[in-house]
Amino acid sequence: MRPGPTQVLGRSMERLEDPPLVTGRARFAGDINFPHQLHMRVVRSPHAHAEIKSIDCAAAAAVPGIFAVWTAADIPEIGPVDFRADRASEILKPYRQPVLAKGRVRYVGDPVAAVFAEDPYIAEDAAELVAIDYEELRIIVRADEEPGEFSPGLGTEAALLTHSFGDIKAAFLAAHKVIELDLLTGRHSGVPLETRGAIGRYDAANDILELHGAAKVLHRNKETLVGMLGCHPAQLHLHESYVGGGFGIRGELYPEDVLVLVAAKRLGRPVKWIEDRHEHLMCANQGREQRHLARIAVDEDGHILGLDDEIFHDQGGYVRTHGSNVANRTMCMLTGLYHVPAFRAVTHFRLTNKTPCATYRAPGRFESTYVREQLIDAIAAELGMDRIEVRRRNLIPATDFPYTLAFDEPHVADLEFDSGDYALLLDKALDKFGWHELRAELAARRAAGEMVGTGIGLFLEEGGRGPSDGARISVDTAGGVEVITGGASLGQGFETAMAQICAEALGVDYHRIRVIHGQTDRIPYGIGAHATRATVLTGGAVHVTALKLRAKALDMAAELLQAPADALEIRDGSVRRSGDASGATITLGEVAKRLAPGSKVLGDRQPGLWAEGFFNPTDTVFPYGVHLAQVKVDPGTGAITVERFMVAYDVGRAVNPAMVEGQLVGGCLQGLGGALYEEFAYDEHGQPLAVTLADYLLPTLGEAPEVEVLVTEDAPSPLNPLGIKSAGEGGINGVGAAIAGAVNEAIGIPGAVRRLPITPQRLRDILRSATDRPGGS
Repeated sequence: MRPGPTQVLGRSMERLEDPPLVTGRARFAGDINFPHQLHMRVVRSPHAHAEIKSIDCAAAAAVPGIFAVWTAADIPEIGPVDFRADRASEILKPYRQPVLAKGRVRYVGDPVAAVFAEDPYIAEDAAELVAIDYEELRIIVRADEEPGEFSPGLGTEAALLTHSFGDIKAAFLAAHKVIELDLLTGRHSGVPLETRGAIGRYDAANDILELHGAAKVLHRNKETLVGMLGCHPAQLHLHESYVGGGFGIRGELYPEDVLVLVAAKRLGRPVKWIEDRHEHLMCANQGREQRHLARIAVDEDGHILGLDDEIFHDQGGYVRTHGSNVANRTMCMLTGLYHVPAFRAVTHFRLTNKTPCATYRAPGRFESTYVREQLIDAIAAELGMDRIEVRRRNLIPATDFPYTLAFDEPHVADLEFDSGDYALLLDKALDKFGWHELRAELAARRAAGEMVGTGIGLFLEEGGRGPSDGARISVDTAGGVEVITGGASLGQGFETAMAQICAEALGVDYHRIRVIHGQTDRIPYGIGAHATRATVLTGGAVHVTALKLRAKALDMAAELLQAPADALEIRDGSVRRSGDASGATITLGEVAKRLAPGSKVLGDRQPGLWAEGFFNPTDTVFPYGVHLAQVKVDPGTGAITVERFMVAYDVGRAVNPAMVEGQLVGGCLQGLGGALYEEFAYDEHGQPLAVTLADYLLPTLGEAPEVEVLVTEDAPSPLNPLGIKSAGEGGINGVGAAIAGAVNEAIGIPGAVRRLPITPQRLRDILRSATDRPGGS
């Protein structure tokens, strides 16, 4: 029996968006075609850093079926890809990426020319005929190298960023112990099943440019494109198709998106570009690569006095759409869910000659959690204390909420943690995992010669950042409900979540709700789906709007039923007196008919049963979690087997618990990839060494444990009417920290793991070094 309309919120309802996906009717970017379309192939640099001496396109242009070949000289009016973050940061603007390289290339894969043909294979063949003469320049492959030259007069340290509060000097002077760690997080990224794709189309009759295959942040990308193309906002429409995964990198604005639009208008034909996997692994946004020289000061009881970190952030060849956002999020979230009286983080924001970096699921948080939790484990080892006890002593207590981090820098926004009971979640997680019983079991296994251990990672997340989002909801004369949002769907169940929120507030069956998203011609605003905003921000807007629509329907129904509006309710799409199931009713469809233009009972009411509303949160929400890992190490091969993993996460209020669990499990497996397998390695010449899935290792089902999940709702957010927090990044945040801690315990060397991913070769080197040291065995 299907739950009633007022019972859908908080239930694991079936996803509305799945039927087209499981029946093969969903259309992805590769499925979108237009008559007479051209295909684009990008000619990319084979060098990591070089001056372009000359480009000869004659041979490529002479190939039958080639329509045009462009270099930067053919599009002088198009500027670099602009920021959607750090828009006011003038210091970073010289580092933006041109649509096609001008004068220099700065990473292997940098776009140099574009070939347009009637057939994609002809375009690919012709691209190989573009002759480019390069003169190689100094190559930088590490952010901690001596900075070099980005361009004449401009160095590769684009910015020196700082976040701080409290008296850091006094904290370290007063310390009983100071612990220092040198930690690295490896370069990896999201690898969605669907690679990037973009189709540009120009409607000359209406002077409208269309970008199909857009995703994630359509309205923000539209704003950027309008500025770059110099057109009116009404002349550019972005359309989202089905998206085969996003994870922060799919849906950002790249040079290829701009090229297909410019070409579609100039060449007068639709232009399609689909990225192959080699291009994706070489050119799509990468992330995570940082080096941390971290210090922590503690008193004799293990209480944290201060945390100091010098960070070398590897940005790659250019600063893309996010500006310095990842580095800033790393610093501001570094203290996590602990009370830290004094803090300072300084980031060297540096460019190297590798693929540009940007956000990947839990940007800055995966990195900072790994560093922070390694420091906490180091405190326990140094003071001879239990790892759990050190964490308990430093957690922000539930009585201190809301809790504010007030940074000294005037340009850095303070963080106000809205709600939480960190100790309670820790207790629940340990109990569900059977931590204390497990400790005895693993001790016995180690005594028998096995290398087994457990690890823990506590973390804080941030989501629902504004400033605002809105929605439009209407009811047609048949009683169908249409919700139009500027949100986006990347596979996370967006349509289902919005339908459940609307159904709960409006009093209708969620199956009768059609959710429209990702179409900038249908709604002029929207926050999209990034940084776990969708459920909190767009969901909040849908809730507000549904209540406005409900009030409008009840006002009309009150006149028709001759009853006060506050005496009425809406259940299963019909209005009736509250608690009177057998009395007179009127459907929302009938109410919509009475509100139609020209209706005799319309009076001075606005025609139509529709509403528009906005949700304007005052601050962000801060969900939190605990990750627990159990691993086994093979000392001969260095292989690591994850025997158990658990994600415990307080989501405030779950709209759809099954979808929350799915997000957490999926994120966890991605985190295992970053902790153990995935890495974009480069040689000393800046050549990428992982441009196929044979070299870029993804975890498969064979390596994946059965992820255990505990979702709690102990700390609803007071900052939105539903109390919800975000869930998209909670599964990945603490994985690196928990796995590193578990491996350290398994091999019996506290703090041995200093770099992620923990590959078999690196682990064997650690074990070999331990054996070679005096006293080793």
